[in-house]
Parts: sequence; C-alpha cells; structure tokens
Amino acid sequence: MLEMLYLCRIITKIRNKMKSIKYVMLVVLTAILASCGTTTQVPVTGRKQRLVVSDEQVMSLSNQEYQNYMKSAKLSTNATNTAMVKRVGQNLANAVESYLRNNGFANEVANYKWEFNLVQNNQVNAFCMPGGKIVVFEGILPVTQDEASLAIVLGHEIAHAVAKHSAERISNEYKQQTAVSVLGSVASAAGMGPNTAQIASSILGVGTKAWTSGFSRSQESEADHIGLIFAAMAGYNPENALTFWQRMAAAGNSSNSIFSDHPSDQKRIKQIQGWIPEAKKYYKVGTSSTTKTLNYSTKKK
Repeated sequence: MLEMLYLCRIITKIRNKMKSIKYVMLVVLTAILASCGTTTQVPVTGRKQRLVVSDEQVMSLSNQEYQNYMKSAKLSTNATNTAMVKRVGQNLANAVESYLRNNGFANEVANYKWEFNLVQNNQVNAFCMPGGKIVVFEGILPVTQDEASLAIVLGHEIAHAVAKHSAERISNEYKQQTAVSVLGSVASAAGMGPNTAQIASSILGVGTKAWTSGFSRSQESEADHIGLIFAAMAGYNPENALTFWQRMAAAGNSSNSIFSDHPSDQKRIKQIQGWIPEAKKYYKVGTSSTTKTLNYSTKKK
C-alpha cells in the first residue's frame, strides 16, 4: 500500500519539473506500479496477481454482505432442486479442496466455509462470495436442465472464489482511486488551475472504466477455464459446458456489448472448445451422477 509520506516525496520532487499532463500521467502510473501488495498465483492457470487486501479483510467483508443478503432472500421451497444444488456444490467443493491440498495451496483450504443455497428469484443467474458462499437463482434451472450443466455453473462460481477475483477487483479499484487522488495533488502542486486538474482526472476516469471492463471480462474467461476443470475433477463431463452456453445464448441471457462484464457468447463457446481437451484429462466417468435431469419447477414439494 502506497504510504502518504512516499506520495508527498513524489509530489515534492516533481513540483519544479512538471512540463505537461503527459508527464503527470507518467508519474501517476509510476506511483501505481510502485504500490505495495502481495503477489499470489491463481490455481490451475498459474497467472500472477498482485493484491493490496488480505484474505482476512475480504472474508470479513464478504461474510457480512452474505449474511445481509440472506436475511432478505427467500430460500427455494423445492426440496428436490435444493438438495441437488447442495449435492453438486459439495461434490465440486470436495474436488477443489483435494486439488488445492495436492498442488501447493493447502493453506488456502481453511478460507472456505462452503454454503450452497437455492433462492426464489427468476433471474437467470448465480453468484459466489469469497469464502465459498454460493447462491443459485431458481431462474437459471430451466437453462441448466440437468445436473452436469448445473455443475458447469457452480464450477464457474467457485472458480471466482478460488482465483480471488473479488480481492483482485478491490485491489484494482483501490489503485484507480489512488491514481485519481495523486493526479489531483500533483496537478495542484504543479500550479495547474482547478479546471485543468479536473479535465485530467476525467481523462484518467474514462481510461480506467474501459480498463475495468476488459479486466472483468478477463476474470470471467478465467473462471470459465478454471470452472470447467473443477467440474471435470468432480466427475462431470466438461463437454456439457458447450450445450449449456449454447442454451444461454439462445435464451438471450448474456450481453455481447464491448463493455459487458462477460465475454460474448461466440467467444465464450470458442474458448471453452479450446479448454475441453485439457479438462478431459481430469475427467473420470462415473465419479458423479452426471446424467440426472433437474426438476426445475419452482412449485413447492
């Protein structure tokens, strides 16, 4: 984390050297890159990430938000679907913990207190909080249709947690806010008028918004990749991901906007096709009940 003393020293050094906004931007980027943090490695993909928040901080915030959400959420009254969500989720959790223990991430296992809940919501969606708190909306079940496709969805959500995407996004937001703050201070120290400083900050804001959008799509793709492998490890055929995402595309439940947080349908399906041979290496037929069809009626059982 960049200390205020360090920032003050940067501002003092450049006060008499400021020549242009270009130079200001260079100083800002240097300050961001110099910020402290912890370098970690994402399981499965091996990608390096730099985090400025600790696991403890993220888990504390996550648990608080999860408890608040569950106070207002209505749990599904469909016992069959609820049991299946919990069963598929636990199959995946067991496979993930086994992978972490056997691949140098054993210390990460303690971070997960798994919970899998099905809630009454017609949205075609699911989400995962850091620490393994996963919520599935009933609205996605008509699209998953079977247990194997549900495993693809849950694998994707679990992958977000295992890859620490929330901590990464928080770190990213922190760096952006620090950049804007430093830019304003630097502009004032350089004798720029308030309008000039505001314009410069606005330029940086536009750039960071576009970068954030691309970064989110990158996280979604990584979750697709890791989740596919987690599903295979748990005994679910990864090829089911193709038919599931084809159904999602046909139902019009994803956006192709360039500023969408998710990849386009065509790109997503193409990427998954490329990852299936890798995922197949982890797939063992018969280790889970992969052919069972979901009863996706929301009527009370």
